[in-house]
Amino acid sequence: MSLSELTRNAFQSGISAGKWLKLSKLFISQNLSHAVPEAIHRELSNSVLVLHRSYPGDPALQAYLKASIQDGILPLTAFVTAFLEGARSPDLHNSYTLDSLCRVIIESHYASGMPPIGSVVPFTASTVDILETVQDAMVLLRTAHGLSSSNLNHLVASASELLMLLLSCVTDVSHISTAQALVHFADASELLQLRLSHEVRQSLETLVLSLSLLLGDDAKAAREAQMMHTLQLALGKGDVIGPNSDSDITSCGLLLHCLITRRGNAYGSGDAPHVTALLVAFLRWSSWSPAIFYTQLLLSAVYGLSNFESPTSSSEKISAPLWRAFVIGRLPHILSAFEKAVEHDGTEPDWRTAMHFAISSLLHRADLIHRCDAIHYGITDDTMTDVPRTSLFVIELLRQFVETGLIEQSFAASINPAQQNDMSRMQSECQEANADLETYFESKVAAETGLEETMAFLGRVWKDPSSHRVGAEIIRKRFISALSSLDIDQLGYICKILYLVEPALDILSLHVELEEMLAMGLGLVEDYDCETVGDPQTAVAHLGDVVLFLQYALARFHLSSMVFRLKGRELKADVLYSGTVTHRIDSRGEDAPTFNTWFKALFDSNSEGIEDTILRSTRPKILLHMAGTLFSHAIQQCTERKLDKEVMNNGFSYFLGPLLNWTLIGVVKVLLIEIQSSKRIPLYQEVLQTLLTSTSCPTPVLRLTASAILRVFPSKFVSSPGLTFDHTKIRRIALEALKLPTEDPPTALTLGTSDWIENPRRYLRNALSAARSGKACSLDVDQCLLYMAPTKFLQVVWAELAMAISMGDQLETPRRLATYILSHPPPLNSPPLLPIFLHVVLPSIITSLDQASPAEQSMAVELLVAVISSTLTSALHVEWALLSVCNDPKYVLGQPVSGMARRLGGDLRKNTLSQTSTVVAQRLASSQSFVTNFPTYMAEG
Repeated sequence: MSLSELTRNAFQSGISAGKWLKLSKLFISQNLSHAVPEAIHRELSNSVLVLHRSYPGDPALQAYLKASIQDGILPLTAFVTAFLEGARSPDLHNSYTLDSLCRVIIESHYASGMPPIGSVVPFTASTVDILETVQDAMVLLRTAHGLSSSNLNHLVASASELLMLLLSCVTDVSHISTAQALVHFADASELLQLRLSHEVRQSLETLVLSLSLLLGDDAKAAREAQMMHTLQLALGKGDVIGPNSDSDITSCGLLLHCLITRRGNAYGSGDAPHVTALLVAFLRWSSWSPAIFYTQLLLSAVYGLSNFESPTSSSEKISAPLWRAFVIGRLPHILSAFEKAVEHDGTEPDWRTAMHFAISSLLHRADLIHRCDAIHYGITDDTMTDVPRTSLFVIELLRQFVETGLIEQSFAASINPAQQNDMSRMQSECQEANADLETYFESKVAAETGLEETMAFLGRVWKDPSSHRVGAEIIRKRFISALSSLDIDQLGYICKILYLVEPALDILSLHVELEEMLAMGLGLVEDYDCETVGDPQTAVAHLGDVVLFLQYALARFHLSSMVFRLKGRELKADVLYSGTVTHRIDSRGEDAPTFNTWFKALFDSNSEGIEDTILRSTRPKILLHMAGTLFSHAIQQCTERKLDKEVMNNGFSYFLGPLLNWTLIGVVKVLLIEIQSSKRIPLYQEVLQTLLTSTSCPTPVLRLTASAILRVFPSKFVSSPGLTFDHTKIRRIALEALKLPTEDPPTALTLGTSDWIENPRRYLRNALSAARSGKACSLDVDQCLLYMAPTKFLQVVWAELAMAISMGDQLETPRRLATYILSHPPPLNSPPLLPIFLHVVLPSIITSLDQASPAEQSMAVELLVAVISSTLTSALHVEWALLSVCNDPKYVLGQPVSGMARRLGGDLRKNTLSQTSTVVAQRLASSQSFVTNFPTYMAEG
C-alpha cells in the first residue's frame, strides 16, 4: 500500500481528518522513515491533490489538508510548491477546486501569524527558487482568468492574493542570470495584459521594473533574439506544427478579412453554415482555450476597425463603415451560430465566461478603443479615461452581444450601467413611430413609400449595424415573396433599391447567402414573358430593374461564371450578357423575324413606336440578346445613308428610358468593340457619348462598363477630325462611377504588364509587414490569382516567405500566412492550392534546397517542415468541420487531406537521393501531434 492508496481508502470510507492524520503518521513512521522529508511532503500533498480530479473541491479533502498543515507534518511551504505545480495540469482546472485550495493556503498563512517569507516560502529559499514559485503562481492566475467563476467562487481574487504573497518575498533580483531575468520579465509583462486588481498590477510592475533595470535595453534585445532563434530550432526538433501561442492576430485577421471581402460568395460572411465550420476548424487547429479563442478573434476584429485606413492587399479596400457593419452587425450572429455548432459537436466549455474574459481583455486596450471611436464616431478626445462608460463602440458591441446571448445582461451593466435602458438609433426611431423594427422596416421598403424616402431610410439603417440583420432578412423575404407570386412591381422596386443604394446590397451580402436569390432571379429572366400581363410596358421596365440588379450583384461578387441550381435546373449568367456581341442578321435563324420587327418599330419613320403587341410577343431575354446588334446595324445603315440620322437617334431614344435602358450594358460593350475595330465610323463614338451622358443611364451600366471605357479611351486618346466627341468627359464619368479621382489618372490604370504581375508579390510583402508590426493583416488570394497562374503564385509565396525568414523574421508569421493561403477553401471558380503546392511546387523547392548552402538550407527546411505540418493539420480540421457542421462530404481543397498527406509521405521517402526530402520526412514523423492526425507517417516514417 502507498500513501495515496491510504488517503483514497480513508476518504472513500468517510474517515475524519483527525483519524486520517493519525493513520498517515503511522504509515510514514513504518514505511517512509528513511525517505528525505521533501519526498514525504510531496507524496502527502499529492495523495490529497490527486483526489480532487474525481471530487472537485470536496470539503473533506480540504479538511485533510488543513489538518496536516496545522499539525506540521505537511509544511505550508511544501504544499504551496506542490499545489502550484499540480495546478498546471488540466486535470485540476476546475475553478471551485483551485479556489478552495488557494483558500487553504491563504487561511493557513494568516493563521500562522508569520510573514510570507516564513510561511508560503521557506526562510532558506533563494531568489531563483522564489521566482520559480512566482512563475507558477502567474500561470495559475492566467488559468483563473480563463475559467468560469460565480458569486460563490472567486478564483481570480484568490489566485491574485496568493501571487501577491509570493511577490512580497522577492526582494533582490540582482543575483539571477540574464536568461532567467528575461523569462520572468516576459511572463510578468504578458500577465499585465490581463484585467488585474490594482494591488496585483502594482506588484507586477515593481517586479518588471526591477528586472528591466537588471537586463538593460541592449542585453534584453540581444537575449530576446537569441531565445527566439533557440525557439525556432527547438520547433524543428520537437513538435513541427509549432506553438499556437496565445497571440495570433495574423491568422485571425486573415480569416476575418476574407469573410468580408468574400461576402456574397461561398465561405463569405453571408454563408453562415460554412463560416461556422471554418471557425470550428480554426478553434481545433489553434488548440486555444475558449477564452483565448474569443480574445484573439475580438482583438483581431478591433484591429481591423481601428486600422482600416492602412493599405490592404486587395483591389477593393474595405471601408470603415463596412468593417463596423461586419464587427457590430454580423460577427455576433456568426459567433452565436458557432457556439451552437460546438455544442452539437460534443464540446461543453463555458463560452459565456470566455466572452466575458475576452471583452475584459479588450477593455484594457484603450488605444484601440479610442481609435475606433475616433474613426467611426468622430470622438477625438484623447483625455478619456473611463473607456467602458464613454466608448460608443463598446456600447454598441455590448448591446449586440447581449441581444445574441453571447454575454449576460448583468455583465454588460457592470461595464455600462445605462446598458439596459440604452437604445440604438433605429430602435429610437421605431419607438417614435410606435412600431417594432420588423414592421417599421417592412413599411419603409414598400413601393408605396417612394424611392427617395426609402433611400433616405436605408441611409439611416446603414449607420446602425444592430438593425442590419433584420433589414437583410426582410429584403430577402420580400424578394422571394414577390418573385414567387410574380409581383413584378414589388420585385422591381426591391431590385432597384439594391443596385441604387450600395449599403443595402452590403447589408444583404453580409447577412444572407445570395445564391438562392440570384438563382431565382436568373430563372425569372430565362422564363419571363408578357403574354398575360395587363401592362407590358410597366412589366418590362420592372423586369429591367431585376436584370440590372443581377448584372451588378454577379459582377460585384465575382459570380458571373458560377453555375446556379434551382429546382433541378442549371442556370448560368450567360443570358444577361448575350447582347455584348453582335450577330449577323442573316444567321439569326428563328430570331430573324423578331429582329426585323423590332428594327422596323424603332427605326421606321412611319412606325407607331413600341406597341404592347410587340412586347407581348418578345421575351425580355431576346431583347437582351439583340440590343447590341440593333445599335450596330442601325449605325451601319445610317453610315451607308440607308437610314436617316434623326430617325436613328429617335429609335435610340427608347433606350434612354426605363422601358429599354436595362439592355445598355450589352449595347455599350458592343459600341466599345466597334470603336476599337472601326474608328473610321465616327457615329459609334457620338452614340456612345449620348448614352453615357444621359441622366437616365442606369448606375449599374456606368459601373460595369467603366473599366472598359477607360481602356478604350486613354487620357491621350485622339478623336476623329470634326467629331463632336469629348473623350475627357467620358473618362470623367467612368472614373466617377469607379469612385476614383478624376483630376489625375490613378497610377494603377497606367501600370504596364510587368507591374501588374508584381502585384501578388507586393500584396504578400504588405501582409508580412502588417503582421510584423502587430496589425491584423490581409491577403486577397483570389485577387492574386487574377494576375498569375496558381503554380507561379505559389512559387512567389515560397520565395517571399523564405526571404522573410532569411531577413530575420520569426517562423510563426510565415507559417500562419502559408497555412491560410493553402488551407482556406477557395471560391467556386478558383482552383484548390494545397494539392498544387504539395505535388507540383514542393518537389522543385526540395531540389533547389538540396543545392543551397548549409545555412540557407537549415532555415528553409525549418520553414518548409512548419508549413507542411501546419497546413495539412489545418486542412484536415477544415475537412472534418465541413463534414460535422455542414454535413458536406465534398473535398473543397481538391483531394482528401489524408490522401494528400499519404502521397506526400511516399514521395518524400522515395526521393532517397535528396537530403532535404529525408530530413523533412524524419521531422514530420518525429512530431507526436502530426503523427496523431496522420498515423501513416509513424508506420512509414
